[in-house]
Amino acid sequence: MMNMEVEIFSKRSISPSSPTPTHLKTYKISLLDQFEPSGYFSTILFYLNSQETSISVLLKQSLSETLSRFYPLAGKVKDRLSIDCNDEGVCYIEATSNIPLSQYLAQPDLESLEKLIPNATRKSELPSGSHVALIQETTFACGGFTIGVSVSHMVCDGASLFLFLKDWAAAACKSTVKHPYLDGESIFPQYAPFPAEASILNIYASFAKEGKHITKRIVFKESAIANLKAKARLNNINNPTRVEVVTAILSKRLMACFKNKTGINKPLGITHAVNLRRKGEPPLPECLVGNCVSIAGAVFTAEEELNELVTGLREAIRKVGNDFLKKIKSKEDGFCEYYDAMKEIGDLFTTPESDSEVELAGFSSWCNFGAYDIEFGWGKPIWAGCAVPYVEDSDNPHFSVIILMDTRTYKGVEAWVSMNEDDLDFLEKDEELLQYVTVDPSPIYN
Repeated sequence: MMNMEVEIFSKRSISPSSPTPTHLKTYKISLLDQFEPSGYFSTILFYLNSQETSISVLLKQSLSETLSRFYPLAGKVKDRLSIDCNDEGVCYIEATSNIPLSQYLAQPDLESLEKLIPNATRKSELPSGSHVALIQETTFACGGFTIGVSVSHMVCDGASLFLFLKDWAAAACKSTVKHPYLDGESIFPQYAPFPAEASILNIYASFAKEGKHITKRIVFKESAIANLKAKARLNNINNPTRVEVVTAILSKRLMACFKNKTGINKPLGITHAVNLRRKGEPPLPECLVGNCVSIAGAVFTAEEELNELVTGLREAIRKVGNDFLKKIKSKEDGFCEYYDAMKEIGDLFTTPESDSEVELAGFSSWCNFGAYDIEFGWGKPIWAGCAVPYVEDSDNPHFSVIILMDTRTYKGVEAWVSMNEDDLDFLEKDEELLQYVTVDPSPIYN
């Protein structure tokens, strides 16, 4: 197979079509934004050949219009509390690839995805003056193209990023756009003396693992998920979701993986990102931009069956409800309430019932974010992928991370698993898991 080469031929700034008002020039991040690392996370959308010749022009024009509504994305990092909304613009990169898109999609090499997203720093914290967002448009030899987006976690969570992309696509199609809610700081007041050790990465730093980490796609088709849901229902689990059963089976097989390595049945601590927008009474705005997430935590043991793992996950997520939300919205106590909740989860992992060490895996679901509805006028994406963030180099300690994404039908799940190379090698050959999944299949035939 021919190696994919990508050549950048243009790099420019795309500014908002209308200037940001003076009173909005400094964007204060919220308390929940403060807990997240400021580094970039990325997604990438793949589109098949279009007969249009003006794709790039329309993408840039509609992006400029969209940035007038999402103005913090067109700014620069000022400090760890704010964004300078100076209208300097998104860094927009144009590139070409030497192969047809169909050739790449027939057997995608996940390492080469790095060539299709902006070549920004992979550090967990961004220096002052960094772009909030970078975009790369790559045209393949056949006319197919990709849109790769990297955005600072200081300003966006996954839901915010896809809200922006859907709005950009709507602007390109001249259809109705949504106005984002950009005042998260009024809901979750900023805590100015925020200590660096309180960040999520630092709270769980002791669980980071050394060794080379790699990423694989573990894909569950609709039929496999139906099978897993049926197993979960055996003990009266009501309406198990795709995310619940996939999290449960992956957790169970991860424990088998770690036992293979050490000979010990280690408990597995998991974190799961929880979208807070629908947890409030009344709900928070769906179009709220920023990190409107918290973390649920649970400890699983190898003896637990699938339905028990689903129950444990549900109970953990249920704790992140309206009562919790009211506490962290407090201007006086919000920081302490959130920090204590995150530390409590860390304590759960460090004081297990078993004497053996707990392994840790972090789950985040991007399912139902509408990735496959992002249509700029030339058809829906053939594939939507992600790049696991914050890997500075393969020798530094980092976390096992699983990001769950929709398949193109919205009925399956793609689990993007990033973990130690030796452990992942065992996981992708695990017969118990392989009865439900395919590892790194072609998105074209998925």
